[in-house]
Amino acid sequence: MGEEILRVEDLTKIYPGGVLANYNINFSVNKGEIHALVGENGAGKSTLMKMLYGIEEITSGKFYLYGKEVHFHSSKDAIAAGIGMVHQHMMLVPSLTVAENLVLGIEKKKGLFLDKKKAIEETEAISKKYNLYVEANKRVRDISIGMKQKLEILKTMYRGAKIIILDEPTAVLAPQETEELFEQLLNLKKEGYTILFISHKLQEVKYLCDRLTVLKDGRSIGTYNVADVTPEEISRLMVGRDVKLEYDKDEQEFGDRILTVDHLNYTDKFGTKKVDDLHFSLRAGEVLGIAGIEGNGQKEAMDILTGNLKAESGSILYRGKELTGMSITDNRKAGIAHVPEDRNLNGCAPEMSVRDNLIAASMDKFSSHSILNPAAIEDYCNTCVRDFRVKTAGLDTSIKSLSGGNVQKAIVAREFTAGADVIVLNQPTRGVDVGAMEFIHKKILEMRAEKKSLILVSADLAELRALSDRIIVFHKGKVAGVLDDISKVTEEELGLYMLGLKQDSDEKLKEA
Repeated sequence: MGEEILRVEDLTKIYPGGVLANYNINFSVNKGEIHALVGENGAGKSTLMKMLYGIEEITSGKFYLYGKEVHFHSSKDAIAAGIGMVHQHMMLVPSLTVAENLVLGIEKKKGLFLDKKKAIEETEAISKKYNLYVEANKRVRDISIGMKQKLEILKTMYRGAKIIILDEPTAVLAPQETEELFEQLLNLKKEGYTILFISHKLQEVKYLCDRLTVLKDGRSIGTYNVADVTPEEISRLMVGRDVKLEYDKDEQEFGDRILTVDHLNYTDKFGTKKVDDLHFSLRAGEVLGIAGIEGNGQKEAMDILTGNLKAESGSILYRGKELTGMSITDNRKAGIAHVPEDRNLNGCAPEMSVRDNLIAASMDKFSSHSILNPAAIEDYCNTCVRDFRVKTAGLDTSIKSLSGGNVQKAIVAREFTAGADVIVLNQPTRGVDVGAMEFIHKKILEMRAEKKSLILVSADLAELRALSDRIIVFHKGKVAGVLDDISKVTEEELGLYMLGLKQDSDEKLKEA
């Protein structure tokens, strides 16, 4: 047993209105340990981390660092005490360089201005010291996701962190990048750094971590040596039952191509070509998987397809009808539903109720001559909550008060019941626990069985392999590879395509 560096005793957080987020949390972390925190969505992980990082005030209980009780009133207090946090959504300024982001807020000045030379020297020095390679002079918007992740870790250490909180750090990485990150985290562990690792990927927890603490319903239900528990046992501790993420897909006869994307192009506001002469098609009754490292055009292509962005050129034909340039409303009327990548930014109206969010995409179904039918709305919403297992205090509850996984299930419920023939799913299970993931997966396969056509964009390659009938890989705005025989597809092969280290011939791509 190593030296105890962090301990919480009976930590409790109650929000205004009596909402209990954490209750009597107890666990400790040792110096030089990689300690996992796992639990269902809504189990209290995020709130707990916010308290440890000073973002949320503790309602009651005690928090000790190096044996001394501490009280944080802001993240500045946590940083001063040697705690750093790498958030799931990276906190970087895209228009600034890597070096400028590293020193932001504590930069050294040359007169009134930033000493850029010093910032670059310090970036290169800390990068070399910890073997976390970054390009100091490049703007953050132009670097890879993997390099952004390294920069976030370097930022915490530059500010003196000895305890690093990592929230879903591999969510958007290729397998090879994940492997590299883990090697670097294990090196940091050898250097005496302590890492709190939050992940829903239990195989990663098994590979990387020494111990894990399980949270359920806002309580800590135990701390375990990772070597002593299987992923199946961890799942049971988290959700109270066995979870299966491998599925036997029924054989499916696919229909004609119902959607075709041709010569699609889009350049963002920074002049970066995000979609570059893109071609692909979708068949009736097919789950088309799309792999790719974040930032390689998947999001922009899906936003164009669903009317959220305007293409600069190219064509999208759906059942012979041109969709390019049509509005979101027109796309929905044509029969295309959309579960967007960012549930809070684009997927829901956070200030509105669960009810209002569920009916937002299909108001016309519940109205006659512009008069809403309250009974029909209530029946529909209650059915969605029941069938999609959305945990909520009621339909009038603000959707922002739900856990991330339950917000996601509400969005999936709305889009899957919209009556669409094509459903675009962009990261539908990102940041959800294994129980919610299994549920959403089964709903996807149910839609497939109903002969709906689905486009599944996911950074989870195991998810793509389990659910897709065909996988295409995006790299720099183009399709780099088409994989038809899913049974033979490995995550390593997908990673090679994603990183641009493998490319199908033009002949194969044209044939596909």
